[in-house]
Amino acid sequence: MIADGFTRTLRRGRRGWGILTLLGLGLWLIVLVPPIISWTGGYEFVQAGQFCAFAVAVPCLLVLGDPWRRPTLASTEAAPYDLEGAALTPPATGLIDRLAQRASARRGHARVVTLLIVFIAQVIVWRSTPVVDALVRSPWLSVVESLCLVGAGVPLWLELVESPPFRPRATRPYRIGVAAIAMWTVWVIAYLMAMSPNPWYRTFHRATRPVLSLAADQQLTTGLMWLIAAVAFMPVVFWNLNQWLKSEDDPDEELYQLVRRDRARGFFGTNS
Repeated sequence: MIADGFTRTLRRGRRGWGILTLLGLGLWLIVLVPPIISWTGGYEFVQAGQFCAFAVAVPCLLVLGDPWRRPTLASTEAAPYDLEGAALTPPATGLIDRLAQRASARRGHARVVTLLIVFIAQVIVWRSTPVVDALVRSPWLSVVESLCLVGAGVPLWLELVESPPFRPRATRPYRIGVAAIAMWTVWVIAYLMAMSPNPWYRTFHRATRPVLSLAADQQLTTGLMWLIAAVAFMPVVFWNLNQWLKSEDDPDEELYQLVRRDRARGFFGTNS
């Protein structure tokens, strides 16, 4: 009964969310065409906004929009799931349904941790000085950047939020930790740029009378990266924390048992 009520509530809340997929695709296109693509060579905050769109905003919107519910891909009827995301009677009428079933059969934490490591590595690489300078000199590399970041971001978000028929395989404490670490990674990069006495990137082409000073551009870049990461990841943290606290009689005892079980099985142990 509880699982059925949860499924009905989730289904009602997701009606009309397909528009988020269109917004994600639209944002992906907008930041790759003029005038945005030309502004990325002149202002650091625009280039950083483009990066955050690829790394955070676009994958988040695509996954939340449930683009998998198409007659040729997945069943249009959501299958009932329990509170931990385990399928009760999953259909297998579409390709996506079959992929989701195989994925749910391998529940554990290894995948989400691996995807987090990939995310952190990509954030560091794509915000490094040589790479950003190359993006400024050759804007067409933004297409490569977008494919790398969105391609890795969508699987990560599939492990953080529910996008039927896909369900996260990791437990809620792991999802909370992964979302928080991903957000902090972006924040740390932004903080280091703001606190640096010298600009990280020296190849931005500026007009004779720029609209923004170099210092203002740098501070705006930091604020933008903090804001986008917070808006995307903080709801994931608080939603999973709220659901975890509501579904457990004694969260402290459950956390203790989780840590003890993971220590016994190893960090990448799977759930039975």
